[in-house]
Amino acid sequence: MALWRIRATVDDRPGYLSVLTASLALRGVNILTVQVHTTEAGAVDDFLVDAPDAVGEAELVAAVERGRGRDCWVARSEARGLVDQPTRVLGLATRLVRDPDATGEMLRALLGADEVTWRPAPAVPHGGVGAASMLVADPCGGSYELRRRAPSFTPAEYARAQALVELAATAARREADRVTLVLPDGGELVVRPATVDDLAGVVHLHEACSARSRQRRYLGGGALPSPSRMRRLLEPRRGTTLVATTGSGAGESVVAMANLLGEGDEAEAALLVRDDWQHRGLGSALLRRLLGQAGRSGYAAVVLHVQAENTPMLRTVRRLGRPTPIERDGALLTLTVPLAARPAGPARRALPRQADATSRGDRAG
Repeated sequence: MALWRIRATVDDRPGYLSVLTASLALRGVNILTVQVHTTEAGAVDDFLVDAPDAVGEAELVAAVERGRGRDCWVARSEARGLVDQPTRVLGLATRLVRDPDATGEMLRALLGADEVTWRPAPAVPHGGVGAASMLVADPCGGSYELRRRAPSFTPAEYARAQALVELAATAARREADRVTLVLPDGGELVVRPATVDDLAGVVHLHEACSARSRQRRYLGGGALPSPSRMRRLLEPRRGTTLVATTGSGAGESVVAMANLLGEGDEAEAALLVRDDWQHRGLGSALLRRLLGQAGRSGYAAVVLHVQAENTPMLRTVRRLGRPTPIERDGALLTLTVPLAARPAGPARRALPRQADATSRGDRAG
């Protein structure tokens, strides 16, 4: 027995696929997998089959044509073709997340392209799919041109390629945002965007912080926030969350979390730094990165809600060297760090005494 790949177009009408499969079965051909690509010309069926050694390419083409198939393409396959397609795609995606620069290689592996070329020119609107070529837009700029002599590309393959390229762009952006931070005392950490996979590390961070540190962060009691609340903070709908970590792999430890939660034309910032990492410049470095992110995102100002007795945080804001209006409501201070010039307007209304930065952030997140 030998493995073959067969691709053919069949009228997208009830029963037509069964006629094709019956024609193959008459020649002892066993269908192992099938994928259906919908096109304007009909359903393009992609088979992986196991055929008797005596059945060659010409006989397979003849069987397809007798089964009402057309535009038939047949090629020998290898044992790796037996891998489940979703499993194979997930494997390629995993490799791409680890190495976004391998996008061209992954596209070639995904679609069996003969040639993949990145070009600085953008793709035409909505991309372009031809029989032997495909143009896929790169979200980071430019486009990828794929060429394959046979079989012809399909719209479904274009959608897969575009999804893979967008995944690579997302991974590249995350990698670009990952920096090594050297503190004034020589300590080194990695600062990167948070994901939901950081939930366990963030929970441990909260457990390692003193009740006083948690109370200063959340402006309430020192109790631990619920895991669901922390999960919402990790990936807010508007804004970003950064984590500072030490170690790597299984030994990685989250020692600080910085939240930027957008609401209207302003964003609210809040920090939580593990007690043994406080007073080392880490909070200042994280706050500056949050301000930079807010400025690039187009926010007009960043707001911080700080307890009047929290002198370390007030000192951190002063180190920014920016004019920062302060409003007081009892023991709660609202600090507004402007990022862009805004027309003069009425003074901000002070927040009520019981305001809780996390509850506001949860609505944003």
